[in-house]
This record gives sequence, C-alpha cells and structure tokens, in this order.
Amino acid sequence: MKIIIFGLGNFGMSLALNLTESGNEVIGVDKQIEKVNLVKDKIAHAICLDSTNELAYQALPVKQTDLAVVAIGENEGAAIITTAIVKKLSKAKVISRSLSPIHDTVLQAMGIDFIVHPEQEAAEKLTYKINLKNVVDNYKVDDKYSITEIKIPESFIGQTLGELDIRTRFGLNVITFLRKREKTNLLGVTTSVREVVGVPSPDTKVEKEDVMVVFGLNEKIAELNNKK
Repeated sequence: MKIIIFGLGNFGMSLALNLTESGNEVIGVDKQIEKVNLVKDKIAHAICLDSTNELAYQALPVKQTDLAVVAIGENEGAAIITTAIVKKLSKAKVISRSLSPIHDTVLQAMGIDFIVHPEQEAAEKLTYKINLKNVVDNYKVDDKYSITEIKIPESFIGQTLGELDIRTRFGLNVITFLRKREKTNLLGVTTSVREVVGVPSPDTKVEKEDVMVVFGLNEKIAELNNKK
C-alpha cells in the first residue's frame, strides 16, 4: 500500500518503520527537519512541511494514497486541521490519533475510519500482561477476544496437543508455538531466539520453555494462565 504518515514522533516513526518493513511504500511528513532526517533513509520518502498548510499538499501524492495516518501527538489543533485537509483532498482511508475525549468527538463527526489512542492502548496491554503473570505478549482483537502468547504450564511439558485437548478443556484455539533455539552468527556469538514452529498438529509435542500462541475469550485465556 501507499501510505502517508503525518507526524514523526515516537508513535509515527515506529509505525512508519514497521509498515516499511512489512512491504508498504511509506511517506513520512513532519514540520521538524530533525525528525525527517532521522527517518529519511529508512522509509520510501520523508518530507519536511507544515501539514496545517493546505497549499503545501501540492508536494504530496495525496490523491494516489491508499491510507493516511495522522499521528501528530503534540498539538491537538494541528492534528485536527491536518485530518480535515486530508479528508478534503483525498479519498484515502484515514486513521487519526486522538489526544482527548473532545478530539474523539471531533474525529467521529468528521467520519474518520479509525481512531487510535496509542498511550491508552499500550497501558491496557501492559496492565493485561502484569495481571496475567505467564503472558508474554497479547493482541486485543476486541473487548472479548485476544490472541495471546502464554508460557507453557509445567504440567503440559512432554504431552502432545492431541493429549492436552486445549480446545475442549479451555475453549481456545492453539495457533502455533514459539520455541527457543540457539543461533550462532558469523562472529561466532551464540544467542537464544524464539522461532515459530508453524501450524501445529495433534502430534506436536510440547517442550520446556515453549510459548503457546492461543486465540479465544479473555476469561478462557486467564483460566489457562492459572494452570500449573
């Protein structure tokens, strides 16, 4: 996809780099040249301009863009004006960062496709991981369902998926396993990495220190988390 990201702060820059790594053509925009310089060699294009100035958009391919992300986090007014200009000039899907409940209301009134709250969502994710001590990572699908990486209970070690019957016992789908492996680089340095096992079968045997990736209801994931 062709994506323009307005605002290259921590959130915008991380998003730009991740989207580039996953094969998208990303244009990063910020009014601070220092931020543009930090990312200019890591994404397709990085442009220094004031996104609240409609005339400046002549330098951007907004009409050919599939997705526009307004990631401005320092100035609520600038974020709202930028979103309004993008909506006016482009038919691209728009994702906009919100900085307050009032900002939410304005974006909803503008018909924004998707509103994000990165700090709040990060805090919720961290809270979930803290509350569930065996959780390695978690992706919240909605208010009820999650995809979660969870450490294997000791009682599971050495058993196959068929024997464990996770779906029947816990109502969860096992997507895959992350398994620790030792890798040696060209300099002879050995490090531990986690590799995806692939699509598991009923015969897949659980090993010590495996991480199980499951999908299902949050309360069922919590139930599995409490298993010893």
